[in-house]
Amino acid sequence: MHPALHSWRNELPAAFVRGLAVLCGLAALSVFCAWVFQSPKTISVITPVHQSEWIEIDRPFPAFALSIPEAADVPASYAIRRHANGSGRRDILALGEPAGVAPYLQVEIYRPGSETRRLADPKPTIVEAADALGPVEVNPSDEPLASKFGPLTIVAFDTSKGAARRCLGFVRTYDDPLLQMSGWFCQGGSDFIDRSTLACALDRLTLLSAGSEPKIGALFAQAELNRSYCGQRNILLAPTPKHRALWGKNAQR
Repeated sequence: MHPALHSWRNELPAAFVRGLAVLCGLAALSVFCAWVFQSPKTISVITPVHQSEWIEIDRPFPAFALSIPEAADVPASYAIRRHANGSGRRDILALGEPAGVAPYLQVEIYRPGSETRRLADPKPTIVEAADALGPVEVNPSDEPLASKFGPLTIVAFDTSKGAARRCLGFVRTYDDPLLQMSGWFCQGGSDFIDRSTLACALDRLTLLSAGSEPKIGALFAQAELNRSYCGQRNILLAPTPKHRALWGKNAQR
């Protein structure tokens, strides 16, 4: 065999290996350069969403009613909220526009579950519940208000959000059954709300269904026996007579 041909055949595997090594080195270098000079990745920060402890029921079945003839033409709403873990229930009834100057009444009946062992005091209860109104000048009254549900703790306050209004909040707590009734009555202007107006409004709060809680039924049955009919204690008057200060000064008794 010719010496030149023999040398070429012997050198071919070594040259192939060297060439393959060079290609591999170039490939690795290109990958490294691409990694070094690539644009920085955008890391999206996920903001945790605060989930409320209370879940609103989509189609609430009312357990209470607030029938006020003087407010027959104003908006009315009924909401039920359940505690996510403790099985507590809040029934919230409202009449009127919460941000308007016309009278607005909200009543909440809270039946606690295992989420709490102690109900809050009247002032923080009203301040927290009426947060959307921006309560200011919050002044608890030393004198309770007599109502068919017994003595109510009264908390007067002004609003700092929306229309300027004066409000009269109320809280009534029961130990057996464990229940808290609270809410407020607001109206525009600088006049204070007459306490008898609030008592008359709550005179219309009635029970539709006690469900599996007979003590709730007994509580409202006793309240009906204490009903004042807006100051006209006459059991023959089936509907509570109209009150002059409820939803318009022109309402007749």
